[in-house]
Amino acid sequence: MSSLENSHSSPLSRRHFVAASGAALLASSSAFALADGRADDVASDSPSDDARIRPFAVHVPQAQLTDLRRRIAATRWPSRELVTDASQGVQLATMRELARTWQMDYDWRKFETRLNALPQFMTTIGGVDIHFIHVRSKHKNALPVIVTHGWPGSIVEQMKIIDPLTNPTAHGGAASDAFDVVIPSLPGHGFSGKPTTLGWDPIRIAHAWAVLMKRLGYTRYVAQGGDWGNAVTEQMALLGPSGLVGIHTNMPATIPDDIAKALQAGGAPPAGLSAEEKYAYEQLDFFYKNGLSYALEMSKRPQTLYGIEDSPIGLAAWMLDHDARSYALISRVFAGKSEGLTRKDILDNVTLYWLTNTGVSSARLYWESKLAFFAPKGVVLPVAVSAFPDEIYTAPRSWTERAYPKLVHYGRLDKGGHFAAWEEPEVFATELRAGFKSLRG
Repeated sequence: MSSLENSHSSPLSRRHFVAASGAALLASSSAFALADGRADDVASDSPSDDARIRPFAVHVPQAQLTDLRRRIAATRWPSRELVTDASQGVQLATMRELARTWQMDYDWRKFETRLNALPQFMTTIGGVDIHFIHVRSKHKNALPVIVTHGWPGSIVEQMKIIDPLTNPTAHGGAASDAFDVVIPSLPGHGFSGKPTTLGWDPIRIAHAWAVLMKRLGYTRYVAQGGDWGNAVTEQMALLGPSGLVGIHTNMPATIPDDIAKALQAGGAPPAGLSAEEKYAYEQLDFFYKNGLSYALEMSKRPQTLYGIEDSPIGLAAWMLDHDARSYALISRVFAGKSEGLTRKDILDNVTLYWLTNTGVSSARLYWESKLAFFAPKGVVLPVAVSAFPDEIYTAPRSWTERAYPKLVHYGRLDKGGHFAAWEEPEVFATELRAGFKSLRG
């Protein structure tokens, strides 16, 4: 049995941001880096790796939980924001209530028990220990799927979709809809190891995931992701490892060059856009003007973020300030409203980052990546897309069809945002069933 202690291996204008060496979210398709396409090398193991699939469980020493509560209690609070909205950042009332809940009402052991009830494993790929959940369906001919989280997400995001995917008959589906589910923790995130060498970008992670699926014995499978999970999943599609037959994304990379250039200029949207396209343009324009601060800092200076490793409240505030609609939902939760996420959900995720000391190591992925986040990458495998209304942008069908010539499913949903699997797990699972239906053997 493994423990938390031994689970790890020993900018600011928009013009500046486009040119940044980190996560170039605004760049056009001409600026992205393609994977090298060495499909024959994708599933080869490093001779130095421990290729065994090793059982894993979590038990955090009580001293760490006591220290967490002490640090929350010792928080030195700033004065209240000088506005009545979130335009200056995460609001003091939200953080005060989060801190009170975290210190007084939250129980990490309940999450730990729920996590340890799932089959968890560790394997070493490229010198880094990779943690993953692996749940096989009881139904025959289940389709294997590898699901990748993003930032500030973790495996916590996808835990709610495991039963709907592996046990569809209990959730309105048929036995023929079943999946075997693999959910890895990104390197530098959660219980996976922290890379000690450079180069762990989405392309390299895509290689690692292909190795993982080969080690698990899967010869035919699909992949899913949002946020960084989309970047990794698309790179898997570009690598084309043997066995990967299609992908699903809930944060697709579809922005056409002319739209990217207009956004870069910061002006009005181009003429002739449909209602869906104009809505997406306005969402993106708002995000680039108001929501890029965290990405800019992490793409340029991730090591500077010492404060989020030293203060749990600092870490929580940094993680909450991701995108405006997700933050609005979370702030409503801590104001007592009922939403797709609960206070426990949010604190499970933040506490996971705190206890694994991965605030800075997870931020380095932004520094490592040279991909243009939202630019089409030329994926030619079958692709399924779910467009949620409160995502950073809701990809229009027109852009999606241009970006993915083998689009097998496009679902435009009525509810859900950036953390769709976490917020709307039943809807999300239904989308995966529909998206991959035509790809089942």
